[in-house]
Amino acid sequence: MRKFLKYTGYTLLTLVILLLVYVGCACILSHLTVNAEPNTQPQIAIFIKGDAVHTDLILPVKTENKDWSQSVLYKYTRTGDTAFNHIAFGWGDKGFYLETPTWADLKASTAFKAAFWLSTSAVHTRFCKDPKEGEHCIRLMISKEQYQRLVKFIENSFLTNASGMPIAITTAKPYGDHDTFYEAKGRYSLFHTCNTWTNNALKACGQKACWWTPFGTGILNQYKK
Repeated sequence: MRKFLKYTGYTLLTLVILLLVYVGCACILSHLTVNAEPNTQPQIAIFIKGDAVHTDLILPVKTENKDWSQSVLYKYTRTGDTAFNHIAFGWGDKGFYLETPTWADLKASTAFKAAFWLSTSAVHTRFCKDPKEGEHCIRLMISKEQYQRLVKFIENSFLTNASGMPIAITTAKPYGDHDTFYEAKGRYSLFHTCNTWTNNALKACGQKACWWTPFGTGILNQYKK
């Protein structure tokens, strides 16, 4: 019994130390800035929207660079409404997205699988109208060339079928009337979260970002400096 308690104590202490190291690294690296590319033309508006838990990128549905409605189809939303001019993209753990509509629905098994690369991922898309700037919605103006890089990054996050089209998860229950889930590449983990994905997307298109962050606050705080 004494040995059991001893090893249990060591295990708990190790877990606490690892957690503190993880949080410490997240705090330090999320405050270190990857600077935006200088001397670029402000041609296309994009938005970062989110909170400490999750962030999305919001893009125009149609530009001369890309028409998202040709691959992320309106028909897969509940209403099929084509009146929306922007689309939000978020990447994350498939189990979280499909099985956890609220925190009250979170299962320990889902969290464990997500934390340790044991689940697959999904892209969550949501059509919306004219995002409004605010504390949790940041507007960025980027060049057409930067936007094309961002498009490429997002496109490369989708799993596609033989025709090159993103694979809609039609059995998933959407959160609202204008959103859809798609199969995605990569695996979620403690070290590659939905916010890490957003941060990497910003790096890909030459915008200010964190060195690394698992939390949404790291990204949002970069734009409050």
